[in-house]
Amino acid sequence: MTATADTTAVTVTRRLAGTPALRRGAWLAFALFWSAFAVVECVRHGWPATVLALAFLVLPDLTFLVALDEAPRMAKGQLPPRAVPYYNAMHRALVPLTLAVACTALPLHWPPAFAALCGWLAHISYDRVFGYGLRTKEGFQRG
Repeated sequence: MTATADTTAVTVTRRLAGTPALRRGAWLAFALFWSAFAVVECVRHGWPATVLALAFLVLPDLTFLVALDEAPRMAKGQLPPRAVPYYNAMHRALVPLTLAVACTALPLHWPPAFAALCGWLAHISYDRVFGYGLRTKEGFQRG
């Protein structure tokens, strides 16, 4: 009887952890955290931090410019396959998180760079909240 109850509890926990609403809620918490952190860094370090944070808030979506000439021939919602590796690289949270850890661990200290990473992480988090994730090699949203 106990083994069945334990198995059921694990199954229910896995189902809850995998629900889209729960994942989006977690990404929303991350988005708000990184947005607030970027604002704090911008206030503390002035216009260079502000410019970089805003630039990196927008920059990941500009990867479509790599294959702008192919865009008219793509299906609705499809990113040109040539732009997919750049798009996916700029939309992986591990990249800016690793750089943020490096910024805090290395003796190099330039606060605007950290503000930029906060903006980049906020962008990725907001994309996940709104249902945008990585792309397949054909350029469509992954399911």
